[in-house]
Amino acid sequence: MSVTIKDIAKIAGVSYSTVSKALNDSPLVKPTTKSRILKVAKEMGYEPNYAAQRLVSKQTKIIGLIWPTIERVVLSTLVTNISNEIRKTPYSMILSVEPFEASLDTFKRFQVDGIIFFDEHIDISIESNHIPLLTYGVAEKKVNHYPIIDANHEQAMFEAIKYLHSNLGHKKIAYIGDFSKTDRMQMEKLNGFKKAMKHFGLTINHHFLVDTKGLDWYDGYYAVSKLLESTERPTAIVGGSYDISGGIIRGIKEKQLQIPNDISIISYDNIPQMANMEIPLTSIGVPIEQLATEIVHSIIELIENKNLHPNIRKMKPELNIRKSCGRVNT
Repeated sequence: MSVTIKDIAKIAGVSYSTVSKALNDSPLVKPTTKSRILKVAKEMGYEPNYAAQRLVSKQTKIIGLIWPTIERVVLSTLVTNISNEIRKTPYSMILSVEPFEASLDTFKRFQVDGIIFFDEHIDISIESNHIPLLTYGVAEKKVNHYPIIDANHEQAMFEAIKYLHSNLGHKKIAYIGDFSKTDRMQMEKLNGFKKAMKHFGLTINHHFLVDTKGLDWYDGYYAVSKLLESTERPTAIVGGSYDISGGIIRGIKEKQLQIPNDISIISYDNIPQMANMEIPLTSIGVPIEQLATEIVHSIIELIENKNLHPNIRKMKPELNIRKSCGRVNT
């Protein structure tokens, strides 16, 4: 026979409502009383009846997350951090790696309370049957269909160029990244690079804009190999992502060039792994832990308050200076 809240109340010597509040982590119960109740519940093998709770609260306490790819290190790290952050809350997470429409159908059947998705190559105008949706992507100037967490890619590129030019004296700067016009995040980086170069009065050499046509390690490797075939060489490179920059580093080393003595490199993204690369990588971007925390807190706010203020939350990129950048050789 399963243990009920009334059974716990009898053993703990408190009322039924007090047990209910304690199990739901209510601040109305004293910490010592809550601790005693939770201990009794654990010793008695109490398992909550989630179906009954859902009927009362109209919530499942489940958040769905649509993961666009399992291949890129940064997204894997972000999803791990989101999962860790959700575990600190009363909510649980269901992860789907299916296409957006299929994932949405699955989450509707599970009656999730909210959905997080990465706005890369999808149409965000799809009907969600009033399930709160939170996007991680780029805020558009005209209209945003859903609340959005924006990692501020344009500002990140500005800070990268500012550091390379104003602090280290670089003028011949290349950008290696994915120029896909269907990916808003990648286009924001490219446009941000161009705007920053113009702001600092720097000439953009067309040869120094290299389209990787992808976001993987080997895309960066082949792109930098193509760039270095020319007799005209940049003194610094901005890499569009962690994976791309890993390939760039290997390609530079295979050309018998030294980092940062011959070429400096700074990369978009901000994950701990960047400090442990074969050459510790100077990076620019929102710290992955901050990004995960903001995403989780925002979806819960959206679920519980039915809105999110402000509707667009732009994050602040941070510069991590490591060994891959140096002053330009004159």
